[in-house]
Amino acid sequence: MTDSHAPRPSPAGPDARARAMDEALDWLVRLQCASEADTHEFETWLSAAPENAEAYVEAEALWNGAPLRQAAVQIHQSRRNALSARVRRHWKPLATAAVLLVGLFTFGNLPVRLQADHLTVVGERQRLQLDEGAKVLLNTNSAFASDLRDGRPVARLLQGEAYFQVSGGSQLPLEVQAGPLRAQVRDTDFAVRYLDGEAQVRVQRGDVDLQAASDQRIRLTAGDSISVGPQGFGERLRPDMHKDLAWVDGRLVFENCPLSQVLAEVRRYYPGWIINRNDQLDHVAVTGNYRLDQPLETLRALAHMTSAQLHEYPAVVILN
Repeated sequence: MTDSHAPRPSPAGPDARARAMDEALDWLVRLQCASEADTHEFETWLSAAPENAEAYVEAEALWNGAPLRQAAVQIHQSRRNALSARVRRHWKPLATAAVLLVGLFTFGNLPVRLQADHLTVVGERQRLQLDEGAKVLLNTNSAFASDLRDGRPVARLLQGEAYFQVSGGSQLPLEVQAGPLRAQVRDTDFAVRYLDGEAQVRVQRGDVDLQAASDQRIRLTAGDSISVGPQGFGERLRPDMHKDLAWVDGRLVFENCPLSQVLAEVRRYYPGWIINRNDQLDHVAVTGNYRLDQPLETLRALAHMTSAQLHEYPAVVILN
């Protein structure tokens, strides 16, 4: 069953809006280590008044970056443990200041984005044509830069995911960098995902020569996939490229995949929060083919498939 009725907007005075924003900031912190009871209370609060949902959307837009989340969790734990009355009295103003400062000055991982020539926001894809002739498709929430070094073309995936099409007519090989990964490529089509310090390479056509930060080297051929981390290469795999590279064609394809993994992937494309309140759903096997530019429709289909209830709010979707 799907409940898609969001609260209707109604006029709210300054006091109500201020109260809602104060509570929204409280919830942003509390949800970082939320229990089942917490998420139930959050759902109740969110639907209690129109200004609550509006305030949460505004506060969530400012909430970004691991340093803020870590600081907020520490503050929340200090508050929960009642270590200091003074901390309890001042934790929310500090959290508010942290939200505003981090939102203004590090929104979207500012150090990475300052290095980037091209950026995509959550849910966006972007096609690029490099000067040396290679074509690049950037996936959701990605940062990318390219330049020439000693006359050689270099492409850097700073975060996110990219699909490269390199023609055989290039005089010089294209060097691709992504964290611990270095690749030299000619006449090949392949994808690189770089998230959380680890790169994943999938080769669809041709050969790719890889080098890890540990100076290990390996050559991949069409159909190969491998992960590259700070410690070197993982195991060479032969995945289903139709499924793993479906995003290139604007699709998300899953085959007998646990719902927890499906939701983790859908979260990359949904500009908001997806909360699963039913742990029993995590292991439900999902098979399906969905449009990646319609994550909310995907969530509705998943809820129908698993007989879950779906509650939709601005920037927040809750399954239970």
